[in-house]
Amino acid sequence: MPSRQATAEASPPVVNAMTVDVEDWFQVQAFAGTIARESWETLPRRVEANTDRILALFAEARVRATFFALGWVAERHPALIRRIVAAGHELASHGHGHELVHAIGPNRFRADLARARAALEDAGGVRVLGYRAPTFSIGPASAPWAHAILAETGHLYSSSVFPIRHDLYGAPDAPRGPHRPDPSGVVELPMTTLRVGGRTLPCSGGGWFRLVPYALFRQGLRRVNRSEGRPGIFYFHPWEIDPAQPRVAAAPALSRFRHYTGLASMAGRVARLLSDFAWGRMDEVFSDALATHGHPAHA
Repeated sequence: MPSRQATAEASPPVVNAMTVDVEDWFQVQAFAGTIARESWETLPRRVEANTDRILALFAEARVRATFFALGWVAERHPALIRRIVAAGHELASHGHGHELVHAIGPNRFRADLARARAALEDAGGVRVLGYRAPTFSIGPASAPWAHAILAETGHLYSSSVFPIRHDLYGAPDAPRGPHRPDPSGVVELPMTTLRVGGRTLPCSGGGWFRLVPYALFRQGLRRVNRSEGRPGIFYFHPWEIDPAQPRVAAAPALSRFRHYTGLASMAGRVARLLSDFAWGRMDEVFSDALATHGHPAHA
């Protein structure tokens, strides 16, 4: 009879969800108070070239991922959206104009979703079922209505809740696993966290991934996979692999620190991550969770 250790070693690895939030360097929340939305059209766009680099990175690693793209980007770079779909990745929505959900309210949220979905589906030629709120801005202030509106507008799931405390976002009391916050709303697939010493810590990517030692992040994700037996969700942005992007000197010091730290090493760290773990698309990694929680009334 094989030992318990041999059986564990023979079992297939947990497949995690690899995701990319497709937005440009000037659209991030860290610069929202410095770069006027009205100036976006005048700034050099780098999102297409950076996303193409990510597509090449995924192709080399033979990884299929989910791209949460802004409708704003899809309207200006439809060929990029088509390349994402042609490579076998899932196309999902990041909203249209990268506005905080709790700040724009239900009516503008509904309009933002509809415009983004139309732009993405027109460019990609596929149905868009997934959504991620800009800056994880579905939390206690917007949860009562956001998930229901997502279902109403034809979405199947959201990956917008981050169950941590943070100065810009977070829903520390939210469940850490897949759940349906509203019976008439979509399934929420929250960002990955880790329980350590009674605290909930992020283990999902972004700025945290650039700040902590790679070995520490790898250890955390392995714990999620092995000890908790569940998949993690990793996210990053095209601008995070672009150390040559313009510098916004007028931005607050904390914003500049969060945005620019670790950019030079990010592509290499992501490549290591692709090699160290198994990865897939959100809709495939969480297919059982989506099926278990069923479909909302509006879908």
